[in-house]
Amino acid sequence: MSQNENKTVPAQANVLLVEDDYQLGSEVKQNLEANRFKVSWITDGKEALGLKPEDFDLVVLDLMLPNAHGFDILKQYRKTSDIPVIILSARTDSSDKLRGFKLGSDDYMTKPFWPEELVARIEARLRRPEIQRDAAKKIGDLEIFFDSRQIKIDGNLCELTKVEFDIVSLFAKKVGQAFTRRQIVDMVLDEEKEGGERTLDVHISRIRKKFGEHSEMIKTVWGVGYKMQVL
Repeated sequence: MSQNENKTVPAQANVLLVEDDYQLGSEVKQNLEANRFKVSWITDGKEALGLKPEDFDLVVLDLMLPNAHGFDILKQYRKTSDIPVIILSARTDSSDKLRGFKLGSDDYMTKPFWPEELVARIEARLRRPEIQRDAAKKIGDLEIFFDSRQIKIDGNLCELTKVEFDIVSLFAKKVGQAFTRRQIVDMVLDEEKEGGERTLDVHISRIRKKFGEHSEMIKTVWGVGYKMQVL
């Protein structure tokens, strides 16, 4: 099993694994933890229905489960959350794959599979920007409108570049969570076009200037990176 250190997704990203095959579940859990993921593993479909998907960063979901089908769990989660979901199934029927995607799954893997491939797919999905279900979010005196990609402070429009908006959007999704500089670069910037960690500091500085008296909403976490806080 691969134990290469992963530096492209949030450290300790919390993965919910719903799989009733003990041998497979154990192997997947071990491999994910070896790649720095935090894994919550359950084997019962009814238990999965009772969980809050927003408590996790990604779900790995088997279809054939005791007490609830994986598709029913997926439908339940999609009522309130856009959390990434990767389906695992022994069924190779294209109709199952199509149904999974129509219900909102992000990926579909057929068994058997290499655990390393699952890790790679999880990493790839977590690198993509999260879909924001809410059209808008208010954080103190800041309002962020995800659909129109606009930000208002004290009711006044704050003009941000695409990269600046993406950075603020990332922080706004998890207010109070510290992101490392590496995480922010990996999730928001195209290093070939927009630079790396040094360029990130420039973007942060510009955002703070545009936030004016609210600049302290973007807080430096010394030795780590940055986070958003409510003033």
